Amino acid sequence: MHKRSFLKTTVAALALSWGAAQAADTPIKFQLDWRFEGPAAFFLQPVAQGLFKAQGLDVTVDAGNGSGGAVQRVASGTYDMGFADLASVMEFHANNPDAPNKPVAVMVVYNNTPASVMALKKSGIKTPADLSGKKLGAPVFDAGRKAFPIFEKANGVSNVAWTAMDPPLRETMLVRGDVDAITGFTFTSLLNLEARGAKASDVVVMQYADYGVKLYGNVIIASPKMIQERPEAIKKFLTAFAQGAKGVIANPAQAIQSVKARDGIANVALETRRLQLAIDTVINSADARKEGFGRLDSSRLSLMAAQVSDAYGTKTRVKAEDVWNGSFLPPAAVLDVLPKK
Repeated sequence: MHKRSFLKTTVAALALSWGAAQAADTPIKFQLDWRFEGPAAFFLQPVAQGLFKAQGLDVTVDAGNGSGGAVQRVASGTYDMGFADLASVMEFHANNPDAPNKPVAVMVVYNNTPASVMALKKSGIKTPADLSGKKLGAPVFDAGRKAFPIFEKANGVSNVAWTAMDPPLRETMLVRGDVDAITGFTFTSLLNLEARGAKASDVVVMQYADYGVKLYGNVIIASPKMIQERPEAIKKFLTAFAQGAKGVIANPAQAIQSVKARDGIANVALETRRLQLAIDTVINSADARKEGFGRLDSSRLSLMAAQVSDAYGTKTRVKAEDVWNGSFLPPAAVLDVLPKK
């Protein structure tokens, strides 16, 4: 064979094999629950490090505007997988029993709900009992507000009046004294209050998990279509995610660079604190260490299903077995990501 034609053939063969390798990467569109803030590093870091790529996955991560939206977009087929509050998944199932494509939780990330009640110390509010007869504020779709009846029942709180507002006004209204307390995610609202002039030491934080409300928080969800047609891709995604999570927990400051790369105006110091708060309060929590990263306890899931059915006033009762599928979880050695305490 002539040297030039041999070279052409070789180049063509290499191009074909490279193209085939690229084509072999399974595309996954992933919907976050919120903006590119600290906790998004858990998904952006494995993308940046090539961990998904190493599993043969081409993962695209998009910012979101709430758990409800993430569930809807996975249900509609716009996204294959997503990150959402488990209560939102339950609510969707119970309110849309005939929906053909109900997303299912495949891995727990926030073992505890990040929801808490926050008040300023100067208000005199110190315990849940002090909330009775007070004015609370939160957006109507806020997870803490929707689950407040569970907190209320567990702590004997009564006669609370609610004020609704858009998310950016929540902490402002507390600082101004328009409301006595707010509900929100600890790692969101506490830092927002600081940005509005309050000191962390001046804020009373009552985390739901510390006051008898053992709801699971955010989970990775997948569409039934994905579960049926590409189950191996889900397993590979969760493996790469767990590998990345270990590094994020070990070095949040480094991991936050993956967030900065996606949102150039992100405040690195602030988002590193937000990420560390999320790790400390809901990811590396006592419950997570007891149950194991990624996993859940079936009796606790059943209790949550009953509590969400009651608190959210769903059309039908939530069936715990319909919202969770743990069969795609990686082996225990891969899930061993939490630091030993």
